[in-house]
Amino acid sequence: MLDRSTMLRRASVIAISGNAILAFAKITVGIVAGSLAVVSDGVDSSTDVAIAFMTLVAARVAFKPGDREHPYGHSRAETVATALLAFIVFFAGSQLLLAAAGGLLSGERPEMPGTIAVWVTMVSILGKLALAWSQFHYGKLAKSGMLVANGKNMQGDVVTSIAVLVGLGASFGLGLPVLDRVLALLVSLWIIKNAIGIFLEANTELMDGTSDHGPYAEVFGAIATVRAAGNPHRTRIRRLGSFLIVDTDIEVAPDITVSAAHVIAIEVEQAIKDRLPEVYDVIVHVEPVGNLEDDERYGLTPGDGEGDAVAVKTAPGSEAGRDA
Repeated sequence: MLDRSTMLRRASVIAISGNAILAFAKITVGIVAGSLAVVSDGVDSSTDVAIAFMTLVAARVAFKPGDREHPYGHSRAETVATALLAFIVFFAGSQLLLAAAGGLLSGERPEMPGTIAVWVTMVSILGKLALAWSQFHYGKLAKSGMLVANGKNMQGDVVTSIAVLVGLGASFGLGLPVLDRVLALLVSLWIIKNAIGIFLEANTELMDGTSDHGPYAEVFGAIATVRAAGNPHRTRIRRLGSFLIVDTDIEVAPDITVSAAHVIAIEVEQAIKDRLPEVYDVIVHVEPVGNLEDDERYGLTPGDGEGDAVAVKTAPGSEAGRDA
């Protein structure tokens, strides 16, 4: 079984090689054939080359061990790289948007693109399908949001290339070369949309949020196996790349010793790690049964909704604060 670092590097090399070939072919053929849409598609593929290089660098940084300045390690390097990826894609899409819009507003009548543009676009569709599959495959194995985001980007490229192919067919069939520029404009908008989506996903993690609440059910299930630990509450989970940090409060009998409470906390920590192997660290806060703290406002308890994290605010002295 390949280790995570090797899978990230292998996925990056595949993405670099495949996208470099496709980008060169589409930009060259697009210029020769006079198709701005194909050139735009090629520029989009060239951004994937930059993204793959970024993945290689991020993989090296992410696997550095924790140190005094980074006690939680460097796993967030993947998330930062994903956010930068979004800006690169957005910039490329914006430049294409300006070029396509400028061509349409100029009023110049473009020439009909060459038929070779159709063939290179068909090859691009097949190539992008294979590349997207490789990124999803290694992304799921390595549990890498960065690779999955790259796979989604390439999946979007397949749709883009199909749109280019349809547009070229319409240009030839209707004898309207201006459709090539219209299509280039639409392609650029699609690229910008993908960039915004990638950034929003990365931003959720950077803000210590999550769109996957499945791990909460696993945490509560694990705590339920420790009989002496009761009422898990104010449970929060943060993601660091492929790892999770769990922070939770539990209640224990008020008359036991500190040593006994510590043993219970250790049992809770181990139970959570057994359920969720990707957990990097668990912080357990122990309280006596019936403890009431009005400022316990944020987090999740087993009875809150259907897996959705909640933020409950209570007025000072309110008994509802116990469940927050």
